[in-house]
Amino acid sequence: MSVTNLRLKYPGDDAPLIFQGVSFSIERGEKVLLLGPSGCGKSTLLQVLSGIVPDMIELPLKADEIRRPSRWGYVFQDPDTQFCMPYIDEEIAFVLENQEVPREDMPARILYYLELVGLHVPDAHTLISTLSQGMKQRLAIASVLALEPEVLFLDEPTALLDDEGTKQVWDTIRAISGDKTLLIVEHKISGMLDLLDRLIILTPEGKVLADGPPLAMFEAYKEQMREYGIWYPEVWEDYAKENPQANVKGEGQGNMQSINVGPLVPVMAFHDFVGVRGGQIRTSVDNFSVYPGDWIAVVGANGAGKSSLLLAIMRLIQTRGSCLIAGVKGNKVEHLAERVGFVFQNPEFQFVTNSVEEELTYGLPEGQPKNGQWAAAELLLREYDLLALRERHPFQLSLGQKRRLSVASAMVRGPRILLLDEPTFGLDASGTLRMLEQLERLRASGTVIVMVTHDHEIVQRWATRVWQVEAGRVTEVAHAPIVYAAPGGEPLVCK
Repeated sequence: MSVTNLRLKYPGDDAPLIFQGVSFSIERGEKVLLLGPSGCGKSTLLQVLSGIVPDMIELPLKADEIRRPSRWGYVFQDPDTQFCMPYIDEEIAFVLENQEVPREDMPARILYYLELVGLHVPDAHTLISTLSQGMKQRLAIASVLALEPEVLFLDEPTALLDDEGTKQVWDTIRAISGDKTLLIVEHKISGMLDLLDRLIILTPEGKVLADGPPLAMFEAYKEQMREYGIWYPEVWEDYAKENPQANVKGEGQGNMQSINVGPLVPVMAFHDFVGVRGGQIRTSVDNFSVYPGDWIAVVGANGAGKSSLLLAIMRLIQTRGSCLIAGVKGNKVEHLAERVGFVFQNPEFQFVTNSVEEELTYGLPEGQPKNGQWAAAELLLREYDLLALRERHPFQLSLGQKRRLSVASAMVRGPRILLLDEPTFGLDASGTLRMLEQLERLRASGTVIVMVTHDHEIVQRWATRVWQVEAGRVTEVAHAPIVYAAPGGEPLVCK
């Protein structure tokens, strides 16, 4: 598998040229990681080498030579784009049927591949749409393994998985890879470095910066990786040295800064609150109060009910009991949208316009002066590094760029509460840290942040409270005191 002198550009006359003469080859059985900042073309490069581009997706490209594998499997960033069938067992059976596996052998083979990736469900004939995103990703990997490919293209295969799921996936890939060739795009690098033979580092422009043994490349090109915002093993430690407020203080004790608020009144209060999906309770909260400046990390295993909690708060699923939000009259989505910003786990669920800039201005109140709209959008475009992409369609962005846009569009109205479902997945180091710093500024001004995350570094360094979700039930496992300074009064401590 190889590419020589690759040049490619995305549609549009003003689109920049990427892969300006990229060349490399991968030998049979090699395990190679492509590492680079968001938007540099890593996913596109995988699609070129697999033949998805230009055979199925037409993009203008030229190359002196491209040698592609004949038997390969591809795991996409977004598992929903991969499925052909509505049910779990049917998805894998579809692959087996194309391989002419006898029908009587299929049930055992289906269970085998589900076990390989740790996808445990009571009934394999379960609708895929009822799975969490992490569970969907495991199914996508299982269906690709059923192809028994010689080459595996893995495009952030663990981005949506919890720690245990991530470990299971890499353990599985280690066990089955053998003489298989692996070409991997991944930001979560800590659990798979021992698997690798080579590391190829790309610059923001899509040029090859370095190619060689991983540990040697990390050591030799650390400064360039820091400059480009690429993940490397000591990113968090180096960031904490330069930003002491981000030092680990224990789970739920990060960034305990004083914030100036009025009377200490809950912004959100739960009482016997449950969210219902498909006639079943998916999440439940007893009696919790949330105060200005709380940064709540919502943690738990894939499928525990974390996303359902956010959907219930936003009334996007059926609810019972009460979740009262200060200043909001009514329990409909349109009532909540004035005070609550929501970011879906899949950023594409949010997009409703045809350009990045329109996506931001769409959320601003009608009647706001036009120049005010553009000023607000301009600031967010700069803060989230989207200025050069302002005219591009949201669906033409990379996953990291889509994620930044989804968070920016949720912030545009200046909500008092932000509900964020895995907002940092798919982001490079620069995008992650920039987003966290922006969220911390909002928190310090009194905004409530409720963030679903699997990233322990975020939990330890930034969250002030931690909610654990197990089988849908929400409990508080850590709550750091925040000092509130009420105007003209003594400091108040919320515990």
